[in-house]
Amino acid sequence: MENITVIIMLLFGITFLGVLSNKYKFPFPIALVLCGVVISLAPGLPIVSLNPEIVFIIFLPPLLYSAAWNTSWHDFKAAIRPITYAAVGLVLFTTLLVAVVAHLLIPDLSWPLAFLIGAIVSPPDAVAATSVTKGLKLQPRLITILEGESLVNDASGLVAYKYALAAAAAGNFIFWQAGLNFLLISAAGIAIGLAIGYIMYLIHKKFICDPIIEVTLTFLTPFASYLLAEHFHVSGVLAVVSTGLYLSFRSGEIFSHQSRIMTYAVWDVVIYILNSLIFILIGLQLRSVIQGIGDYSMSELALYGVVISVVVIIVRFVWVVPATMLPRMLSRKIRTTESFDPRNLVVFGWAGMRGVVSMAAALAIPLTLADGTIFPHRNLIIYITFCVILSTLVLLGLTLPWVIKMLKLPPHSIASEEFEIRSHVVSHTITHIEENFGLVQDELLNNIKSKYEVKFNRLQKTDLPANYFGNGETLAGNVFNEFSQLQIDLINVERTMLEELHKKGKASEEILRKIERELDLEETRLQMEMYIG
Repeated sequence: MENITVIIMLLFGITFLGVLSNKYKFPFPIALVLCGVVISLAPGLPIVSLNPEIVFIIFLPPLLYSAAWNTSWHDFKAAIRPITYAAVGLVLFTTLLVAVVAHLLIPDLSWPLAFLIGAIVSPPDAVAATSVTKGLKLQPRLITILEGESLVNDASGLVAYKYALAAAAAGNFIFWQAGLNFLLISAAGIAIGLAIGYIMYLIHKKFICDPIIEVTLTFLTPFASYLLAEHFHVSGVLAVVSTGLYLSFRSGEIFSHQSRIMTYAVWDVVIYILNSLIFILIGLQLRSVIQGIGDYSMSELALYGVVISVVVIIVRFVWVVPATMLPRMLSRKIRTTESFDPRNLVVFGWAGMRGVVSMAAALAIPLTLADGTIFPHRNLIIYITFCVILSTLVLLGLTLPWVIKMLKLPPHSIASEEFEIRSHVVSHTITHIEENFGLVQDELLNNIKSKYEVKFNRLQKTDLPANYFGNGETLAGNVFNEFSQLQIDLINVERTMLEELHKKGKASEEILRKIERELDLEETRLQMEMYIG
């Protein structure tokens, strides 16, 4: 009970940390890892042990499912080549080189354990990449590659992790057999994920009409996909990713607007808590981890942490140049259809932050082997993993905005793309009204049509890049945003009046809450409608 109380109080603290992170524009994953260090140093806090067998089950399915859900399938498919090179090739290359360095650097570290360290620290983190690059206005293709890599490399890294873990338990490692099994369990994991996705698609579309049930089912789906795949000893990670991509692509067909609003709100909270919780747990365990590596001197521990962190960072830069340039040299189609800016290679190399998935993998290492003996070097592996996460998040994450500024990369704005989509939707709707609403009363028809004509007129007066229409002139006044903001201001006036009625008891609670929700949804719509630049 005491441990639960401490964890809840620490969650309160991390929530306040999130408030400060948003206010001062500080990447939250970096704040979390620093918070983990502070927790480990705080005197009097208990050491909390979490059963390694349930770490993956609790943390991985929802984190991977959320990342897959927020990935565009079309963008993912368009960038599948560089994503595959990074998510599979770079992960295995990093695993191999880290394993070689760890084996040579750390005395008595077997090859299976060296590969285990490499597999744990090889995949960059989707949440970290998204959080750190948010607001930096990078090119869309680069963002897609970074997010797609962070999504798929969790699968390849964790498959390698499972084999390294099995090899550490068995004491041997057969490379060709592991490679063949990698392909088999990956394909089977994808197949199970797609099957679960299709079944859930049918259930959502044909049987469910209650938003609460739909949200509950979306929360259970990744666990079902993961556990079923793991039951058949195939890749649960790839199963979850496949399910998430499949259902995300079809979400417009199966969810009502109430379900979507509720689903995104619930999932944002769940992911926030899980990311916070994993670093609270590592902070509470880090003291015992340090005690467990007391046989090593401080200089040795510092050397191991620094060297392996440096290798993880450098390997990414070593890989990115040939992986990008060789396909361009060998394929004329790639040279003619894909734009290339060498400065993006630097940004890609700099964006290799590790995070919560690596930490969960390290914590999931079993305490003992099958014969009951203590798992060798477990505490050292957790320590090294935390060092890599700390160094990549703090060193790379904090300096990435500065690197982008020094490279003078042209900022990308999505305003023009948003303008095109909004214009297309509004124009199509106006045409539909004119062609299909001929029998509607004139007054009603005019009222309906004027609503969309107002939207269309405001679109024509929206700020866009200076040469968007080819006339070299900047459009004055973002009327679209100004009009939306005026409506939000008036909604706040309505809320003030509603609150006065509430305090005076002049209306029933049910009616007040209904109108309050209506105003909340309307403000949400207006805020989503505003351009973000």
